[in-house]
Amino acid sequence: MGTIDISYTSLGIGLLLLLIPIYYIWKYETKLLKGICEGTIRMVLQMLFIGVYLRYLFEWDNPIINCLWVIIMVFIATETAITRTKIRRKTLMMPLVVGFMVASVLVGLYFLGIVLKLNNVFSAQYFIPVMGILLGNMLSVNVIAIGAFYTTLRREQNLYYYMLGNGSSRSEALQPFVRQAIVKSFSPAIANMAVMGLVSLPGTMIGQILGGSSPNVAIKYQIMIVVITMAASMLSLMIAIWLSVRQAFDSYGRLKNVMKE
Repeated sequence: MGTIDISYTSLGIGLLLLLIPIYYIWKYETKLLKGICEGTIRMVLQMLFIGVYLRYLFEWDNPIINCLWVIIMVFIATETAITRTKIRRKTLMMPLVVGFMVASVLVGLYFLGIVLKLNNVFSAQYFIPVMGILLGNMLSVNVIAIGAFYTTLRREQNLYYYMLGNGSSRSEALQPFVRQAIVKSFSPAIANMAVMGLVSLPGTMIGQILGGSSPNVAIKYQIMIVVITMAASMLSLMIAIWLSVRQAFDSYGRLKNVMKE
């Protein structure tokens, strides 16, 4: 069976389902009404725009254009992360750019070149979607982890200075804070991994099946997507923290004011 297309009329009818959460958000005065309405409008417009430019990217299938688009995605993800974490730009800008870029390239090309064994790893059909999945997951993890890392570090500076005063290196003194950041950001993903296929069916796998792929193929792709997103998220986080702490402390090892006022 081929892919069943959704007409724009049917899409509009489907969007009416959002009236259910909108009603309860309004009824209980949660102050989320403006957010869900604006978010829905932005999502629809952005996704329609994505559909247009992806069509042209797939038609051109130019490695240089594809790489340039991924670079743009990296900077958009970085800007989003900086806004959400409320960390000063000079502290976080380059660490995030480097972390996102290195992790997405290493893990993404490993998956495309070694696992999928593509002759052209920069093919738009594979390169852009894989990079998009990686960057989306890295963004979520880094926002939670880096925000938790610096918030906890600022709140519990005495522990950091106590460990330094007892002979710990900066890296050793930061370990408890890095540990908390990893636990907070990766716990939901690990919990989802444990019940995947039993309690939840991932959207990517369902999308492939609805698109005509066999369940067996969709399952193998989904397993690899979970693996590469987990690997890239951890790698990007470690790079971002390692580089950002170089900007976050002065020459005496004291934490600067890295949070936005």
